Amino acid sequence: MRQVIVTQAASWNANTATMQCYQRASARDAWQPVFAKAVPVLLGKKGMAWGRGVFSPPANGVPLKIEKDWKAPAGVFQLGSLFGYAATPPGGARWPYTQVGPWDAYVDDSGSPYYNRHVRIDPRNGIPPWFEKQKMRLGDAAYKWMLEIRHNQQPAAPGYGSAIFFHVRRGPSIPSAGCTTMAEADLVRLIRWIDPTAAPHYVLLPKADYAALRAAWGLP
Repeated sequence: MRQVIVTQAASWNANTATMQCYQRASARDAWQPVFAKAVPVLLGKKGMAWGRGVFSPPANGVPLKIEKDWKAPAGVFQLGSLFGYAATPPGGARWPYTQVGPWDAYVDDSGSPYYNRHVRIDPRNGIPPWFEKQKMRLGDAAYKWMLEIRHNQQPAAPGYGSAIFFHVRRGPSIPSAGCTTMAEADLVRLIRWIDPTAAPHYVLLPKADYAALRAAWGLP
């Protein structure tokens, strides 16, 4: 792990936070900040809950994230796919990219075998009855670029939250349903920075919990 995206909020109930990226040449080297100053981001409308990521959450009384709780998953997470409306990703991006089309879905139905997964159907084989409610939106500016945060994917546990992304914010003070959102320019800068060979991870925690877990989890 040579790249880490770190977002820290004031408390578990906060829906605003700041994001900084760090990189290092090797595991023996010190982490170095990437941006001249931290980037303002928005979280879930109701703050955060523990997510299902790389580490098991400590028993501190904070609940686990569940579907449609309007909370962003906290913890350490791998990154998944990069999606967007354009035929190609932002110039200079190195991350694997998928253009979203009319037959793409991202399933948030916890009763589906495709729960918390991207699915592309072939309409020649018939359109499944679930597709209309699960299809990825087209033409919504907030989803122009979507970088997947791999919460609850190893494997997916029904009901513990799905479809968590970095994406464009809807406004400077409009929180999300559980994603981490920011101005488009900041998201594009993040997309251009991440390097598949550097195993980038995402860290989201309240400041006090970050300080408490920093050494044990090997964080910047």
